[in-house]
Amino acid sequence: MKEKKYNKLTAEEEAVLIHKGTEPPFKGFFTDYGEKGIYICKQCEAPLFRSEYKFHSGCGWPSFDSQIDGAIAEHPDPDGRRTEIVCANCGAHMGHVFRGEKFTGKDTRHCVNSISMKFIPESETETAVFAGGCFWGVQHYFRKLDGVYATRVGYTGGTKENPTYKEVCYSDTGHYEALEVLFDPKRVSFEELAKLFFEIHDPEQRNGQGPDIGEQYLSAVFCRNSKQKAVTEKLIAILRDKGLDVATEVLEASTFWEAEDYHQNYYAKKGSEPYCHFRTKRF
Repeated sequence: MKEKKYNKLTAEEEAVLIHKGTEPPFKGFFTDYGEKGIYICKQCEAPLFRSEYKFHSGCGWPSFDSQIDGAIAEHPDPDGRRTEIVCANCGAHMGHVFRGEKFTGKDTRHCVNSISMKFIPESETETAVFAGGCFWGVQHYFRKLDGVYATRVGYTGGTKENPTYKEVCYSDTGHYEALEVLFDPKRVSFEELAKLFFEIHDPEQRNGQGPDIGEQYLSAVFCRNSKQKAVTEKLIAILRDKGLDVATEVLEASTFWEAEDYHQNYYAKKGSEPYCHFRTKRF
């Protein structure tokens, strides 16, 4: 995103995004907007918020209790009282963040100007889910891939609702550590994503991945439709023709439970590289 040319803004948009103005309450297009999709920055088109993070606060501006991890930067507001939020990619002014209001369980309200955002409907995006060992390493390779809007690590394939990391690791939840990838199918195909998946882990290992042993670390692709299943099976057949004893499971996608905040973009936050995921050219 950093190399993309910024969109030209109108005078009204500049007043908010560049000069840190505020649009009138209850006037913004997205204040009561309820469609499913993803909100992106009006200036640079970096992904900011998922529609599922949006809630109605009654404040007069769109409210979100979470962000796409790393999408928003916070700065003390010149008024000395509030905390300003900006697009972490281009610095465009979004609004302010408030905590301690107890609107949702996350106790956070990103109060955003509608004019600072654009919306991409769910119908124009696609989702893929991959499990290949510790989800930290899998996310590391996908998060900055061109055409990917957002990634998040979590748990899927099991029976326990809202599982915790501790439960997945130490009790019989049936869940895998997995990565959900939200992408633009016009810019990157599911097949390209799946090829990357098969090249960043060992698809022949049957008891986990690298030093991480256990059912939660098994290799699997959770297909959301027949097309994804056909592509995955085609790639597995290619790998088997090359002599690989592929252990990757091809499963039907089920509910994806987002993991705890400290797991999201772990290596980016830590500033290090994965210890058990390395890319090996296979296609």
